[in-house]
Amino acid sequence: MEILDLKKLITFHSNRISREMLSDKPEMRIALMCLEAGQELTPHKAPLRLMMYCVEGKGTFTVGDEEVVADEKTAILCDPMVPHGFKADKGERLVVMAVVTPVD
Repeated sequence: MEILDLKKLITFHSNRISREMLSDKPEMRIALMCLEAGQELTPHKAPLRLMMYCVEGKGTFTVGDEEVVADEKTAILCDPMVPHGFKADKGERLVVMAVVTPVD
């Protein structure tokens, strides 16, 4: 069993996105990303299934051609090879937990 206490793992950097790999196993990878207001993870593709879970704050999430504004406790699912990314909205910090699993 592993316990991830996200409250203790959240860290922000003024000059870059804080990224921490919380678990890296073949069946599932979990990363925590903390963004100051205005910071962005530009849309990109990956050959994995993805869940972006908004832990804290508010941001704009991009999946394919769609954008959605999401806040705490919102999960956004993305299929493999679909462009995805997110941005901390103006005046808002954003904490996202990304969970990726391999494609069957």
